[in-house]
Amino acid sequence: MKQEELQEILDAHKKWINGEDGGAGADLRRADLRRADLRRADLFGANLRDANLFGANLRDANLSGADLSGADLRRANLRDANLRGADLRGADLRRADLSGADLFGANLRDANLRGADLRRANLSGADLRRANLRGADLRGADLDFSCWPLWCGGLAVKVCKRIAVQLAYHFCKLDCDDPEYIAARNAILDFANQFHRVGERGKLEKIDIAKAPGAGKQSGT
Repeated sequence: MKQEELQEILDAHKKWINGEDGGAGADLRRADLRRADLRRADLFGANLRDANLFGANLRDANLSGADLSGADLRRANLRDANLRGADLRGADLRRADLSGADLFGANLRDANLRGADLRRANLSGADLRRANLRGADLRGADLDFSCWPLWCGGLAVKVCKRIAVQLAYHFCKLDCDDPEYIAARNAILDFANQFHRVGERGKLEKIDIAKAPGAGKQSGT
């Protein structure tokens, strides 16, 4: 798509957002926007379903509530972009730069985020079910209340201590009476209790293995 044509669509979309005459919501379904310059563009609620945005520059863009399902966003620059509530189901975000992006409540189900840069991204409340996060960088990201997949491709990620502590805390909250689990839990409890929400959720205490229901079964007594 030529830049002039794209600008006309963006101008009409801005009028639509502001409720002005002559406005029209941006319909960019299946549009060829490879390496397009969309820095700081206001695409609130736009339809970008199945669009080709390979290598596009969307830094600081407003894509809140936008439909980006099935879009090709490989190597796209989405640094500090607003993607709150965006639909990114099945989107290809391999090697995309999402550092500092706001993905609060975004739907990333089945998205491919392999090798994506998600440092300092807000993923609070995001749906990451069946998402491929292998090799993604999540250091400094906010994952509170998100739905994070517990499969190898979801956990083979680079994280900061804050996220590691958060995962350790939830691991220690599991209801499992197996003595081996309890021993492992007790060993990392001090680390887990550094969880940033421990004041709200409560400090965890060590469990006496000898008093655990599964202790007798394990020892054969």
